[in-house]
Amino acid sequence: MATQRVLIVDDDPTIAEVLTLYLEREGFRVENISDGSEAVRSARENMPDLILLDLMLPGIGGLEVCRQLRTESSVPIIMLSARGSESDFVVGLEFGADDYVSKPFSPREVTSRVKAVLRRSSGVLAHGNLAVPERIVDGDLAVDFASHTVNRAGQELVLTAREFEVLAFLVRQPGRVFRREELMQSVWGYAVGDTSTVTVHIRRLREKIEDDASNPVFIQTVWGVGYRWRGEWGG
Repeated sequence: MATQRVLIVDDDPTIAEVLTLYLEREGFRVENISDGSEAVRSARENMPDLILLDLMLPGIGGLEVCRQLRTESSVPIIMLSARGSESDFVVGLEFGADDYVSKPFSPREVTSRVKAVLRRSSGVLAHGNLAVPERIVDGDLAVDFASHTVNRAGQELVLTAREFEVLAFLVRQPGRVFRREELMQSVWGYAVGDTSTVTVHIRRLREKIEDDASNPVFIQTVWGVGYRWRGEWGG
């Protein structure tokens, strides 16, 4: 953990200073940038392990920063926003954010979110004592838990850390239906929360792994209940 670097992109110097203090206490190396365009340039030159990204920034906004970085990297991104509206929350997820925190927030909460997202992005997933192989092949889709990669018909897919975790959780337990609340608890670690987070991530996953996202084969919807990975592997 001590070698991991967090990039804070926020034009409020007080927020940046407080978050830096808390993160450095946990052993992170922290860099602060207050401008969106500069953040994109810096990240491209030396990609951090995680980005804390404010929604409202001079230069280009946080959503555009997220969109641009997502075209070339799966670096974990936690968005920060004073708006706090559901539309901002959903749009942030649509653009590829891994998590979202509304201002005002507790620095301890943000630090906990950073550590949790980094654990997941490193492939340290908690799935109890499930007896599953390190690599699962289902049809032309291959999920490798050791290398944290997903391949479809021999081509590697670009998934965010959170997308991989959702996929890994479902594929390890084929045929079992999970309610959105269960996925929120198991994958995000939140006992309560906006389950639209789950819906957005499922939709993004389907767009990447399915031939037809509107008629999914791998991640199936059980109406009125939740989602499941189809039958047994290879089915």
